Amino acid sequence: MKPVLKTVKTAHGDLHTPFFMPIATRGAVKTLSSFDVERLGSPILLSNTYHLWLRPGLEVLRTFGGLHKFMDWKGAILTDSGGFQVFSLAGMRKLTEDGVEFQSHIDGAKMMLTPEKCMEIQRVIGSDICMVLDVCTKLPASDSELEDALELTTKWAKRSKKEFERLKEGSVNPDAKLFGIVQGGTNLELRKQSARELVEIGFDGYAIGGLSVGETTEEACKVLEVLDEILPKDKPRYFMGGAQPHEIIEYVKRGIDMFDCVLPTRNARHGQLYRFVHDDLTKPDFYEQIQITNEKWKMSKAPLLSLRGGICDDAAISGDCFVPRNDKSVDEELSRYTMGYLRHLFTIDEMLAYRLATLVNVRFYLELIERIRAAVKEGIL
Repeated sequence: MKPVLKTVKTAHGDLHTPFFMPIATRGAVKTLSSFDVERLGSPILLSNTYHLWLRPGLEVLRTFGGLHKFMDWKGAILTDSGGFQVFSLAGMRKLTEDGVEFQSHIDGAKMMLTPEKCMEIQRVIGSDICMVLDVCTKLPASDSELEDALELTTKWAKRSKKEFERLKEGSVNPDAKLFGIVQGGTNLELRKQSARELVEIGFDGYAIGGLSVGETTEEACKVLEVLDEILPKDKPRYFMGGAQPHEIIEYVKRGIDMFDCVLPTRNARHGQLYRFVHDDLTKPDFYEQIQITNEKWKMSKAPLLSLRGGICDDAAISGDCFVPRNDKSVDEELSRYTMGYLRHLFTIDEMLAYRLATLVNVRFYLELIERIRAAVKEGIL
């Protein structure tokens, strides 16, 4: 099994796989501006249908001509269907064959998310990549629960595609793509069934949902291995909701092209920074996480970023394989501040701490993807 590099064409630029999507759930990457993310070199962001539907709402998005113009973002946008968020509202939602009836977590208002409504919202958003509405199940789940969810997921996928195509004319982004979502938990036979049914319907790409919910990396890899023989080789594959850097390596080896993950931004707000340790991506210890609030960093004069690549400590800097971007202003900015200064910002709860740490972590994930792409080209992965 060898990774295959692909190009996903969108109205807002070509996406070269593999690629990572920083999380902009409500139309912003936490603590960063669109300009910050643009400087980091990300070609795409991930936003959420459910949250944008509730706030700012469709009327506002229509007024501004879609999310790209609203947040002044020139790159591509993928929108999750919102299914996961709705299904996580335990005790506040009711599942029917028509869709999901739920109460808004904001004001308790009753709302109904159907496959058709999900497509309408994403068309108003102007998403470059839209996701079908699927049924998310918590793990562990019984086979009967997974089978019921799978049956409804396929029905909703058909309805989603029909409505997606109906709404093409007049959309702010008529060239958008639609992805199906493979479900089935860790039941390999159900996963294969789901993939076959979705391939028969036909989509621009295929996402693997229902992972990153507590299963082991080994279990996730087994799912990807059985799907590799069924999903089209020329269509992008999207691993939803994960993962740690070493897991991304394993998933790329098994045919995954697209990733999103909350860890870079969430961990940054807790003072956890990612950094490269060495250049050999075939070894899982190629990176580490440090806790910047620890006492050891109090007196550190080491810069947050060595212009040779990676964040560093006061020891000798390893020759990190830094892949330069066209805009190096983020690198120059991070090289101006020390580890000791960032620790100070966290200890006084200064908002700047969260922004700088987020820049470090999102940059790490984007550089990781660049390194992976180079390793695939060289036949290392």
